Amino acid sequence: MTESFTSDPDPIVREIMQTDVPTVSPDDTVPVVANLLASRGLVGVPVVENGRMIGIITDSDIIAREADVDAPAVVPFLDAIFIADAGRSFDEELRRALAVNARQLMTSPVISIRDTATLTHIATLMVDEGVNPVPVLDDDDNLVGIVSRADLVRVIARLESEDLGDDAEE
Repeated sequence: MTESFTSDPDPIVREIMQTDVPTVSPDDTVPVVANLLASRGLVGVPVVENGRMIGIITDSDIIAREADVDAPAVVPFLDAIFIADAGRSFDEELRRALAVNARQLMTSPVISIRDTATLTHIATLMVDEGVNPVPVLDDDDNLVGIVSRADLVRVIARLESEDLGDDAEE
């Protein structure tokens, strides 16, 4: 991660992102992916096929495999059968629970951000879309980095500390 920021009070993603981004293949097994996340202390890893990112697997995806799958309730009413919506998508839960490789477990399409976006843009994206981490793409759609909430907290803490230092000088 780059530690030097521009004089702009809102650093750009290129200055915040981690550039050492491990990736997995769609054919990698779930245990391979889980071990990579655990051993590297990652919250997510992009799934890349033929040089292009096609999905992402997060720690939440791995954890969701272990959760109980709630089948929707079937309610007979007169001559019809209704399925009660329990909230979470049964198909999604079942897909994750039965996944054996990255392709089956990954989330696709991936919400990503350009490396020229600002700290405000990435923070807003993470909050509005509920995503963590966020892959970073250059103008040619090449994967060039990844940003997690922890990365943003480190940058915000540094900026806040600098602001306190500026206030003390006044």
